[in-house]
Amino acid sequence: MNILRRWWYQYKFRHHPIHALFQRYSGDELVSVDCETTSLDPASAELVTIAATRIKANRILTSESLYLTLSPPDSLSAASVTIHKMRHQDLSHGLAPREALTLLLEFIGNRPLVGYHIRYDKAILDRYFKRLFGFALPNKLVEVSHLYHEQLERQLPNTCYDLSLEAISRHLGLPHPERHDALQDSITAALIYVRLKHGDLPALTSPL
Repeated sequence: MNILRRWWYQYKFRHHPIHALFQRYSGDELVSVDCETTSLDPASAELVTIAATRIKANRILTSESLYLTLSPPDSLSAASVTIHKMRHQDLSHGLAPREALTLLLEFIGNRPLVGYHIRYDKAILDRYFKRLFGFALPNKLVEVSHLYHEQLERQLPNTCYDLSLEAISRHLGLPHPERHDALQDSITAALIYVRLKHGDLPALTSPL
């Protein structure tokens, strides 16, 4: 979020309890976020599940993770079920979007958001937040695939790499279950972040 928009939100919500959300974060925590949606189009995809996992320095606080299931969106179809494996009956007790996003906001605060393709997730979350609350998330973003690529470039510059979540996890020696869900993917992104920031990148002898 650019500084002018941040200032505007600070002014707009100056008497609102969420005012602190628009202050720059100064702590040592981040939050890994992942969403399951009804499609891969950020302009129309609807939220199905949201997961968030806190990172504090080099620790991943999995015991404090957040996992939210939303009520079935109108666009939930047989085709979209193949993406996230969540059926109408799996979402029958899901939360309304406003309730789910309120819980998410309380969990993440103004901490930086970590993720794999995090801009995709934030684009969808911002669409919901703008419609329901009148603002976009101001949180700083950290893309783990970019961190990974930057470190690889130092070892083997100008080389093509496999930047899939599976390939990154495999190269870093991290577990990566075959079945994707929002919570597991948020934890995987957190693991990648901690490994890259607080560990050593395994040496490469050939392109991935």
